Amino acid sequence: MLFAGAEAAGSRAWIAPAAATMLLAMAHGAAAQRALPSGFVYLRDVEPSIAQDIRYAGSDNFVGQPLPGYAAAECILRQEVAAALKRVQAGLRAGGLSLKVYDCYRPMRAVRAMVQWANDGRGQAPTKRFFPKLPKNSLLSGYIASQSQHSTGNAIDLTLIKTDAAPAAPFNPAATYGPCTGPAAQRSPANSVDMGTSFDCFDSASHTASSAVTAEQRRWRNTLVEAMRKQGLRNYHREWWHFSYARSGGTAAYDFPIRPR
Repeated sequence: MLFAGAEAAGSRAWIAPAAATMLLAMAHGAAAQRALPSGFVYLRDVEPSIAQDIRYAGSDNFVGQPLPGYAAAECILRQEVAAALKRVQAGLRAGGLSLKVYDCYRPMRAVRAMVQWANDGRGQAPTKRFFPKLPKNSLLSGYIASQSQHSTGNAIDLTLIKTDAAPAAPFNPAATYGPCTGPAAQRSPANSVDMGTSFDCFDSASHTASSAVTAEQRRWRNTLVEAMRKQGLRNYHREWWHFSYARSGGTAAYDFPIRPR
């Protein structure tokens, strides 16, 4: 019996290193799956205080469902873009403000899905609130692009929130929300400052310099544009929320999926 016990113990001692090696290999494999291309980072690892509301990972977007490639609601960017946002965030804190990102790196498969949605021939959509005045198939002219800077990791969609803002109410897919150009209280839930329209509002009122918004809403837009400009992030004039980093050397488009950190 003693011999048998010793033999069993020896067997366990022999198995343990093999099992540890296998577990280590599995861990490395999982890490490799989560690994990002060279030069890319999770924004949460660079500046965790920036709020994230990644709209294309959920249903509160103009397509009405999660887009391909968004396996996690995480912001991924090129390292230098994330560093620029960290500097923007530091400057805003003194005024009791914070950034909140809506979209960062966007896989090319998601871009293709957007174009396909606009061209699916189904006319209007349940998400009409995002384009209240335009026919759906016209969105490919100036709003939905077949190639996006987001796929290079150099573009970002974001807004401002107050640092003491309460969390937004949960989005209810079964609810009927008002148009993106309507009063903030009637739009889908948000805890951001009122920029005059919601994010991804395909309307001329979303043009950064639009005269259709109030003086207070224009002041918030100018605050965001100026804070971003100081750190090398340039606004797209048709969308108050869209910025790109002019100093980045990365121009290749990517299609890797957004996975959990």
